[in-house]
Amino acid sequence: MFVRMRPESLFLLFLLVLQSETSSPLEAQPSSIIGLNQQPPTPPPTTPAPTTRKAPEPDEFLGSQECLDKKLTRESCGLVFCPPWQRCTDGQCTCKLPYLCPSEGMKPVCGLNHRNYYSYCQVMAVSCRNKKPLFSHFGESCKENVPKFKSSVAADSGMIRIFLPNGTGSGEHLLVCQELWDMAAANVACREHSHPLGAASIDAVDYNALMASSDNKNLPSSCVSIHCQGYETSLAECEIYDKVKTAGRKVAAATCYKETPQECEFACANQKCISRNRTCDGVDDCGDRSDEMCCRKCRDGAFRCKTGVCVHKEAVGDKQVDCLDGADESVKHTTAYADRMILTQTPSDYLSRKNETRTSRKLLETQLHCGIPNKDLVDDVDMVVRERTRRKRVVGGIPANPTQIQWQIALEENKRIDCGGAYIGDCWVLTAAHCVRQNPLAFKVKFSLWKKRRAQETTDIVPVEDIRIHPNYVPTTYENDIALIKLQKLPFSDKCFYDNPAIRAVCIPWSTQLFQPNHTCSISGWGRTADGRSAEVLLWANVSLIEGCESSYQDRFKPGMMCAGDLEGSVDSCQGDSGGPLVCEDELGVSYLWGIVSWGERCGQPGFPGVYTQVAHFFEWIRLHTGWPAVTRYNF
Repeated sequence: MFVRMRPESLFLLFLLVLQSETSSPLEAQPSSIIGLNQQPPTPPPTTPAPTTRKAPEPDEFLGSQECLDKKLTRESCGLVFCPPWQRCTDGQCTCKLPYLCPSEGMKPVCGLNHRNYYSYCQVMAVSCRNKKPLFSHFGESCKENVPKFKSSVAADSGMIRIFLPNGTGSGEHLLVCQELWDMAAANVACREHSHPLGAASIDAVDYNALMASSDNKNLPSSCVSIHCQGYETSLAECEIYDKVKTAGRKVAAATCYKETPQECEFACANQKCISRNRTCDGVDDCGDRSDEMCCRKCRDGAFRCKTGVCVHKEAVGDKQVDCLDGADESVKHTTAYADRMILTQTPSDYLSRKNETRTSRKLLETQLHCGIPNKDLVDDVDMVVRERTRRKRVVGGIPANPTQIQWQIALEENKRIDCGGAYIGDCWVLTAAHCVRQNPLAFKVKFSLWKKRRAQETTDIVPVEDIRIHPNYVPTTYENDIALIKLQKLPFSDKCFYDNPAIRAVCIPWSTQLFQPNHTCSISGWGRTADGRSAEVLLWANVSLIEGCESSYQDRFKPGMMCAGDLEGSVDSCQGDSGGPLVCEDELGVSYLWGIVSWGERCGQPGFPGVYTQVAHFFEWIRLHTGWPAVTRYNF
């Protein structure tokens, strides 16, 4: 086995054959590379279990039984984003403290408790923690004599009726139009009225027929369209669209879930039973979104994220990222949806809850500046050089431009550079555990270094204050091969170096599902090349994420490890690259530190791709030690 120790390993331009010692067999069992950090607990059933649950059959839409058995829900933030009033902790969305919500430019909100809140995010954070509906309406008039939002589900017809305050001390009684009414909204309506599993079915009632009854002479003459995501605790929290006259229309109704059927086609994580043909359609029929979390493909025009989650077709191109990699908001996927929205959507009379959520997320995202290089300094390698390289079939690494890879660092120990690393923001650098030892004074971190033995104008050299090696690092097996380097601060300053346009932080991924196998990523470093010499300038190369390294490395492959390169061995990291970054870019152009160069079976050995430390696997450890309230985009 070739171990990428100091000196480490970079892209092999062709197969580099080096003699090395083989490690002794390891005892740990192999582990899957791709998986969630945590599986959410299954909520206790609120109704008696059905007599018979049909065994799931192969389905062209539903995913594997292994995925379904995890009982993933909207709270499983390894696959989906938490709303702004929650944050992702140990793979689960948890409620934030209300003061952590942004307030700048937000609309004031009235609560059902007659209190005023500075934003929709804040009132939802309080509601999340209390597990009770709290949002009433937008506005500052919140006194007890001011009417608040109300809803009802008629006992006989199931007709939905609401009172919608206008924010100025009055409001109007309305029905709900049938056009946009779906199971996600019906679930919210029923849960609001003491039916924890939501609705059993969605219905529609003819308004004229209702008016023919002597009991319904005072029905409202207008209805509004309501669209819910499914997480809401009240219809007040759903998107409310323009009102229209109800005459000649059908209005929304629902039958609330009371009894569990004897046979269950699809068992939700919350024990609710739904029809199989209502899964993977982008609509939260279960009420916990478990019917949309494990999908091979989507029905009814819903959009499938690469993680296997189906999102509603209305969520594509709405300027709010729903897929972890941003695919639902990338240009190549949104053109048709954007055209549809231009043709069909009209301005609403009501303030948009979704827009307030979108604004909150945007404000939170501005707190971080990771994953986006300074474009003014990034010049791609000259295309003539690239074409010449292709013709020569040198497929390992090519020289980077002097300021191209702005998060790359060189780790110098006693005036030698045998390892790399990645800058992750503030005063922190990530590298491999086998690159360092508990002697901070022996190390220096060099930023914006291009030529290995010569600084350039943008180079910064920063001393090290502390080194934190993962406590479970095993040198003989390279398990948990990750370490944090804390940099010394400048005198009388909270910064570790002066502002440098050639230095940018790379984002830390919080989910092991963010990038899927075969995704193209890049590696970089000063490691050995095909002639066996260390590179004089920083090299980079593209590699693919590879699934199933267990078959190559057997019991040497441990949890927290992953593979990248190609099985032919034509691209790989090699000696001198240890600790260096494996960086993947999402659909929106944001770069994440997906791996750290760790070890491998020689350099570029066919059938034995490079093994990397999977950074997302150690997200909680990184966040614990850096002390940041947030260390990655969207996870605030």
